[in-house]
Amino acid sequence: MGSRKEDGVVYAEHAPLLIRLATVVVGPDDAADVVSAAVVRALASPRWPAVRNPGAYLVRSVQNEARRKLRADTTRRAREQRVDRREEQVNDAIEPEIMAAVRQLSRRQQAVVLLTYWDDMKAADVATALGISEGSVKRH
Repeated sequence: MGSRKEDGVVYAEHAPLLIRLATVVVGPDDAADVVSAAVVRALASPRWPAVRNPGAYLVRSVQNEARRKLRADTTRRAREQRVDRREEQVNDAIEPEIMAAVRQLSRRQQAVVLLTYWDDMKAADVATALGISEGSVKRH
């Protein structure tokens, strides 16, 4: 293999394209985070030293990271919608002061509290319903 450019030089050459790509896929607010995560993941990969076309590899890395981000956002939104629907059903049955206190919690904590105490679900069932670990349910 011939001489290889330093990682910083490779990044500097391709950064404008990577940022434009991420901006188109995930939007301007998340583009820099997606590029950073993709580049860190690419450089940490055991394959990186053998990559013949670093630019193409970084583009694929950004595409993959953007897909990960979009999937995570979709999962989070679906989870929040489930909580919202459940909250609407439970609101009428809960005293306003208690509901006000629950609303001060994070979305995930709200879901755990509502499912655990008002639906009488076990931690394992709450974890399955929310798509989180049983340890997270117990922590919240």
